Amino acid sequence: MLGEYRIVGRRASEIAADVERAVGAGELEPGQLLPPLRELATELGVNPNTVAAAYRLLRDRGVIETGGRRGSRVRPRPASTARDAQRIDVPVGVRNIADGNPDPALLPPLGDALAAAARDHAERPTLYGQDPVDPELARLARAALDADGVPPGPVGVFSGSLDAIERVLAAHLRPGDAVAIEDPGWGALLDLVPALGLRPVPVALDDEGPLPEAVESALAAGAKALVVTCRAQNPTGAAVSAARAHALREVLSAHPSVLLIEDDHGHGMVDVPLAPLSRTTEHWAFVRSVAKAYGPDLRLAVLTGDAVTLDRVRGRQRLGPGWVSRLLQRTVVHLWTSDVLDPAAVARSYGERRDTLVRALRSRGVAAHGRSGFSVWVPVPDETAAVARLLHAGWAVAPGARFRMAAPPGIRLTVSTLTPADLGPAADAVAAATGSVPGRRYD
Repeated sequence: MLGEYRIVGRRASEIAADVERAVGAGELEPGQLLPPLRELATELGVNPNTVAAAYRLLRDRGVIETGGRRGSRVRPRPASTARDAQRIDVPVGVRNIADGNPDPALLPPLGDALAAAARDHAERPTLYGQDPVDPELARLARAALDADGVPPGPVGVFSGSLDAIERVLAAHLRPGDAVAIEDPGWGALLDLVPALGLRPVPVALDDEGPLPEAVESALAAGAKALVVTCRAQNPTGAAVSAARAHALREVLSAHPSVLLIEDDHGHGMVDVPLAPLSRTTEHWAFVRSVAKAYGPDLRLAVLTGDAVTLDRVRGRQRLGPGWVSRLLQRTVVHLWTSDVLDPAAVARSYGERRDTLVRALRSRGVAAHGRSGFSVWVPVPDETAAVARLLHAGWAVAPGARFRMAAPPGIRLTVSTLTPADLGPAADAVAAATGSVPGRRYD
């Protein structure tokens, strides 16, 4: 079962440490089956409870996954490296439409906002014991959430969407719990879930968001949480429509104990109305970051949700970083209250590029998806071949393997830096590299 390698140790901590070392050294391969509890206990001359405790430690650390009678296996992919390894190096002279970044030309200048925040800090310095959330930021954030129909709830501030989502998952779930997530979906989230010792369950989607039947299947199978991207879904550009939201709320109402997390990272750079699902279940969280509209280096996301969830995540935050810099919070306040950014103009600019590229691809017989944001998803029969051909033609695109679990192959194109003159040549190159692949959903 393990080849020449033999697990050693007398105590649970020793056994777990030996297995973890073997995985790191490559002596245990991803997906490798570990010995049954009683078999290993007999071999080591220890109580089966000791081996069970060791396996629990390994599961909690994200080293192995346990499947009941199917046994315990080394996790298929090390969460910290799996998807980063699928990034491609962009040679000099090749157009990069792979990186998923916003258009720098559409990001607002930060100088005035930073200077204003510094003046605020000089007058009202942040000290220990103060409220971790700037009152004006909380007021503005809550007003915007109210305008979009997000249910009432307290407000927390965290270091980006992923930080907030991680804290919410950790506040409610235990290692081994299943989390339903979109497939294809955000690569960072696909890595985060197993890194927390949780089990990702793929949920298929189309241009209007997660498919209700796929969500029902995942929840009926025992998923304890569901993560949904409201708009500008990465990598497909999907956005939850009002009709889809209604159907999903009906599904969720039959599973009130499920933790619902909604990610609205596209706020400020999309023109699709929000259709929130929140408060359909007992515990819910809604996160909205400023990275895409105002700049990735502004590591700030606003989180609201039910009182229990916010109390747990803010309490845990106090025991770690304490708070997100009030200087940063005040910078965002000044950005929100100035006319330095026109969200409608930003959304229009991205929308024109995205829609033009999607139309151009479809006119060339290539299936393409992109309802919101600046991502376009193209199903392909062979990702490796498509990426290589496009690279040879002078275009770098993101391989779909970075975003997929069970979904078919595809590639992601980022339209952020494409000019009107680029769109036709880009569509020609993709058509030549991929051919026509019909279909309107990603399952």
